[in-house]
Amino acid sequence: MKQLMSLDATDVTPADAPALPGTLPDELRAELIAFRRDLHMHPELGNCEFRTTAAIKARLEQAGLEPRVLPSGTGLICDIGPRGSFSPELPLLALRADIDGLPIPDTKTVDYRSTVADRAHACGHDVHTTVVLGAGLVLAELAREGRLARPVRLLFQPAEEVLPGGAADAIEAGVLDGVGRILALHCDPKVEVGRIGLRVGPITSACDRLEVSLDGPGGHTARPHLTTDLVTAVGKVITEVPALLARRVDARSGLAVTWGRVESGHACNVIPQHAELSATVRCLDLPSWREAPDLVHAAVDEIATLHRAKSEINYIRGVPPVVNEASSAELLRDAMIARRGADAVEGTEQSLGGEDFSWYLERVPGAMARLGVRKAGDTTRRDLHAGDFDVDEGAIAVGVELFTAAALLA
Repeated sequence: MKQLMSLDATDVTPADAPALPGTLPDELRAELIAFRRDLHMHPELGNCEFRTTAAIKARLEQAGLEPRVLPSGTGLICDIGPRGSFSPELPLLALRADIDGLPIPDTKTVDYRSTVADRAHACGHDVHTTVVLGAGLVLAELAREGRLARPVRLLFQPAEEVLPGGAADAIEAGVLDGVGRILALHCDPKVEVGRIGLRVGPITSACDRLEVSLDGPGGHTARPHLTTDLVTAVGKVITEVPALLARRVDARSGLAVTWGRVESGHACNVIPQHAELSATVRCLDLPSWREAPDLVHAAVDEIATLHRAKSEINYIRGVPPVVNEASSAELLRDAMIARRGADAVEGTEQSLGGEDFSWYLERVPGAMARLGVRKAGDTTRRDLHAGDFDVDEGAIAVGVELFTAAALLA
């Protein structure tokens, strides 16, 4: 297999090679940008994506397709292929998009800014949705022309941002029935538009949620020796649990507890009786992820007990790492080279972010690419899950043509 991190000149598509069909017509390109902006203006949270689902369904039906809404009432699937192509001998290639937004305000000054207070498409799911929709419309036309040999399933999944992710519910609803391979992409503001980032193996990390309650007899701050000095105990849990874990797992696993919420006390001269802490737990590999709950429980209990606090722990399983399967990553790589040449593919690092696309890869082979959305020449540092997140909308055409090429090459 060719290395994704090191491409040579022999990978460039020959100038005299026949053009691969499935490029994006200008009229559809403009329509998709408008569709993305409409989604961006009307973000919906996980499992509440009713308007989004209706908009996708209506456009697919307009193209003569037969989308099926998932049992939850949000999200849908739609199969595309020549008559007689849906059989166990020819499994479906699934193209997955996540459709939910985030509970944060949109701080951009643009015409398509979110119209919903404290809601924003700040992770690019509106782009993912538009890309898969656009790919479906192009592939449906190719199928009508008899130029699509392999059937394709469009999967618009709700609730990616809600741990443990909507993928688990989608799988239970049967979205992988008949699927032999699944592909996805995710916006990456570090990658320039017109390019994708790829790697074989883990491309995201596992992500779980940790909630801790600490309790003990409180009292006057003048007499901490008569109490459980709960605020001090909280401080020790915050600082020493991560340090303890760092000595109990292989450093290469990247197991990290990062606290995001701490609440305790109401007055400066009263030692409280109750405290609450919340954190995320992230790690780079599957073995450490499987061990993480027991390790974290033991570390929290040990530190809390040392400071005479009673601990109650709620460890909420999230998602394992997304582990790109080699032949699926190669398919994405070859598809991008067919469209834009070898220079359009770059290696990428493993992110500490979590993604519930990982649940699909527990069942079928697949891979995720990082879609470049940074405008050429833009040196401003932007990140996902930020109120000012936006994309170069030229990335939509890149994503559509990547997926259509993958479907044809598959």
